[in-house]
Amino acid sequence: MERATFPVIVTAVTAETETVNSYELSAVDTDTLPAFSAGSHIDLHLGNGLVRSYSLVNCQSERRRYVIGVHRDAEGRGGSRLVHDSLHVGQTVVLSGPRNNFPLREDARHTVLMGGGIGITPLLAMMTRLSKLGRPYEVHYVARTRSSAPFLNRIAELRKSAGADIRVSFSQEEPATRPDIASIVNSAPDDAHLYCCGPSSLLEAFKEATARRPAEFVHLEHFGSAETPTREGEFQVELARSGVKLDVKPGQSILDVLIQAGMDVAFSCEQGVCGTCEVAVLEGIPDHRDTYLTPSEREKNASLMICCSRSFSDRLVLDL
Repeated sequence: MERATFPVIVTAVTAETETVNSYELSAVDTDTLPAFSAGSHIDLHLGNGLVRSYSLVNCQSERRRYVIGVHRDAEGRGGSRLVHDSLHVGQTVVLSGPRNNFPLREDARHTVLMGGGIGITPLLAMMTRLSKLGRPYEVHYVARTRSSAPFLNRIAELRKSAGADIRVSFSQEEPATRPDIASIVNSAPDDAHLYCCGPSSLLEAFKEATARRPAEFVHLEHFGSAETPTREGEFQVELARSGVKLDVKPGQSILDVLIQAGMDVAFSCEQGVCGTCEVAVLEGIPDHRDTYLTPSEREKNASLMICCSRSFSDRLVLDL
């Protein structure tokens, strides 16, 4: 189901590092914005059909503004560059949201937060929330250098005010330091909830370290697809509601083909991260390439992300 969109106005832009800006987005013609919870993201509609998701970093009790952090990725698909080049104070932008695919368990006896680089953004809101609740937590944050690490001042404020165990490492400074993911996980209480967001190398180490922990205590958020299709061949998609059959050729996504056929379908990140383009599968075996569905949801093959997933079978029937 597509979320409603609404305008906000850019009320502040702050350079957090040379490549990361934070953007304050305030309500237009209203006193409050839709409520959100720690771990939530919003989708910015940047024009020409370009939609990008960004985590909210501010306190969830704030209803007059959203704050996001955007890393300008020179090798990205253009969204972050467009934000940096075109969003200025006083400008109005359309967004949809918020939505939470990375929710915080506020009742956890202990919480472990691990972040890398711009992956600190959803964790900031979690840190703030846990501090306000007086819940015990620890943070392990790694960046390449101090100058490339955003929100260090905010992290320092939380360390001082909350008295939490917050550790920051820099992998490319002397002496170079990195968090020992395995040791951190092994020392956490059995019923601790563990969260990780950052580059694929950090996520892979986290997944390996937490492999023996119950899945309900382990939480990850990707900022990009971690998968590549295992089948590049052509397959057919049948739209159950209309009976239309479409061929998906090598190099195409199901989403590409549907848009070319004039279908109005919801989508956002185009990397299988946000879940916006999830569609029910009625027949066939999907080749899941997203990072949104859980392993148990993938095994059920009840849905797939049309932006990135393909098919192990020659034919997929979708509830469209």
